[in-house]
Amino acid sequence: MGPARELYYPGEPALAEDRVNYRFVNGFVDIGDLPCRKAIWKDISVRTVELEKDFDVIGLNLPGFNRRVEFSGFWHRPTRLSRWLKTKLVAPVSGNYPFKLATCGGVHIWVDGILVARFEPFRRNKESTTEVELPLRAGGSDIVIFTEEMAERDALWYFELTCLGDSELRTILPVPASEDHIQVLKDLATQVRPQPMHLKKGQLVLVFDKPASLDVTIQASVLPSVHMRDKQPLMNEKSVLKAHETRVVIPGADRLPDGYHPLKLSFSIGDTKVQREIAFATLCEEPRDMRNLALETRKKIAVEYMADHGEMRAGRAIAMMAAGRPVDPVFREIISNTLAAINERRDCSDFVLVPLLWLTGCYRERIPSDLLEAIDRSILGYRYWVDEPGNDVMWFWSENHVLCFHAAQYLAGRQYAGAVFATSGRTGQEQARLGEERLMKWFDSVEQHGLAEWNSAAYYPIDFIGLLALQHLGDGEIRRRSEQLLDRLFVMIGLHKSGGVPAGTMGRAYDKELRAGPLTELAPFATVGFGLGWLNDGVAALPMFASGGYSPPGEALRAAFVEPGMAISAHYVQGHDHAAKLALYKTSQVQLSSMVGGQPGGRGHQQHVVDVRFTANELARAWVNHPGEDDPWGNQRPSYWAGNGSLPRTGQHEDTALLLFDLGDNARINFTHAYVESTAFDDVLLKDNWIIIRKDSGYAAMTATQAISKIEDGPGANIEYRAPGRHCGWMIIVGEGRDNTSFEAFQTHLATIRLQVSDDGKSLTASRSGKPTLTLDWNDGLALNGTSHPFPNLTLQPLIKTFVADTY
Repeated sequence: MGPARELYYPGEPALAEDRVNYRFVNGFVDIGDLPCRKAIWKDISVRTVELEKDFDVIGLNLPGFNRRVEFSGFWHRPTRLSRWLKTKLVAPVSGNYPFKLATCGGVHIWVDGILVARFEPFRRNKESTTEVELPLRAGGSDIVIFTEEMAERDALWYFELTCLGDSELRTILPVPASEDHIQVLKDLATQVRPQPMHLKKGQLVLVFDKPASLDVTIQASVLPSVHMRDKQPLMNEKSVLKAHETRVVIPGADRLPDGYHPLKLSFSIGDTKVQREIAFATLCEEPRDMRNLALETRKKIAVEYMADHGEMRAGRAIAMMAAGRPVDPVFREIISNTLAAINERRDCSDFVLVPLLWLTGCYRERIPSDLLEAIDRSILGYRYWVDEPGNDVMWFWSENHVLCFHAAQYLAGRQYAGAVFATSGRTGQEQARLGEERLMKWFDSVEQHGLAEWNSAAYYPIDFIGLLALQHLGDGEIRRRSEQLLDRLFVMIGLHKSGGVPAGTMGRAYDKELRAGPLTELAPFATVGFGLGWLNDGVAALPMFASGGYSPPGEALRAAFVEPGMAISAHYVQGHDHAAKLALYKTSQVQLSSMVGGQPGGRGHQQHVVDVRFTANELARAWVNHPGEDDPWGNQRPSYWAGNGSLPRTGQHEDTALLLFDLGDNARINFTHAYVESTAFDDVLLKDNWIIIRKDSGYAAMTATQAISKIEDGPGANIEYRAPGRHCGWMIIVGEGRDNTSFEAFQTHLATIRLQVSDDGKSLTASRSGKPTLTLDWNDGLALNGTSHPFPNLTLQPLIKTFVADTY
């Protein structure tokens, strides 16, 4: 691989078509072609790419989990990407060999110096395919590939060549490295995983399944959050994995702030190098029990914590002002970071513009004049909607961004009522009027249909940015509707809070929300709001909650905690056309929640369909999904663990959930799997095709209609359980015990359960002693004892019931 080349490539400023219809969905939406993409299409129609034979080789891409050659990532500004690569293919006999070429971006292929394929669809994050023929020689042919993409924030950038014939081809890497060395690096990059995944003290350890035969140098760096990628790595260390060892200590992790950290690794032997990106979490902060403190006291504690430890983003500046801190170099650096994002119109700059307007609206008299002048210029020069000219890649179209852009336009217009906004040419009064009209449309939508990003630990904090600012700085209907929706969000957070962590089924989730719940910013919202949980460096919106006047309703607090021996159930809907019917069962020990409905068989962008949580450990969690990509450490949407390549049909009745998968005829990954965070549990057993887990007196068990196998090596070691096949049904059951014989009684009960899938794979039936027989039909949904069981509540207001819990 040659080095990746990046070029800022914005195209000409233009208006964009306003396609926001306020019917928000979970997934990519067609937004039209941005100026950067129009510019690259114009360029490729006339340009010629000249072959580069002697580019610098900076690393190897070796086969492993990912069948693609992939460089996907996130770029906050329009960035033209390119990379040269080379290899050698050896055919059994000389001739033309057919291949399927798939790509996101564009690809040129040269064989022995001759251009044989040029495929440049450049469709935004949509794979395109074609067939090509490569003229290969029996003695070996030199292959050079030029891959390109136009990054508009999150960019899928990859290509994949699949041989369509039956011939066996050999690959030879054209570098001065032995096959033994290459095999060592391949094995290490494929096997590597952190131990433990969640680091509470001490050093980070990387482990491998089998030892290397010689010393390998490992360069390890931790990147800052995706919003701070222009900053230096938080950690950059070098270690050596000694020959015949399977463990290596990576120093420096003890100096990291708490967080879910992307870890870039480079394995090298001499000049031969392979790169890999994985992740791990640091969680040193102890949980706080502040239930005996008044809300205002909890808020003050959070403000002080964020003023000292918050990420260097706009929210920390709010905390510093609220805590009475002086304007110091830290405050100035935060403002500099914020203004750079706004002035460059980076994607997600709307997330920091609203907190900046909180600063100017609440603390203007305390901000030095030089900073204030720079802030005013940025606010008046920003692009507030697609009807204002621009050539950025800011994402205007999703539920959370629409809210933040409209809130920013409304609040900026009110604060600068008599000024002229440079990009639109409007006065502040006009901006405020437009912002208010658009906010009313947004509220109309979510008040009627709920949220497409329900319960999302990633995006509720972003909703809070807009809603808290509107509740604090707005007036009239805007303020009333903001407070009403804040109340609804807190009720849902309370319902799905377990062990101090807001969790459960989510409309949008990433790996970090699933694997490190206490480290999401939604966790400290629950800590401050309900009095139990964690604080962390998240400051997107929490400082606005902690320094503002909003108080969660009593209903939310009552939903957050369940008395021992009792259980609650909740049913409600979220999303347009009842896209998500949400079912919850929760006791003092364990929680099961599911998304019923959806589009079974469709691609599950980031929907977290079913979730099991335990109160006694913040990391004790399990779920089932169909992988959305090859790589266990990948970041696609859906990814390996977050979302679903193929959505299941789901049903939940009280303490039991059923999932029925039909992966289709051409599934890229032909298995479904369960995630079990084994280090967080007291017991994890695979017994009679049941995965049985216990934490304290909370229990859960999962089984499938296919044979379940435990993954013993690689990234899935001791956390992943797979069930093969296109058609597969899963059953999840939760419960709690009364004494030290209860866990055995729970296992005895499991032995009475029968789970069967129909011959055509369209129906799943579960029978269990003392409970109704559950049947989940692919088309008709859930039935109890053969009678259809309609979802009990099709409104946004949760139907909550409290009753005595079944115990073992």
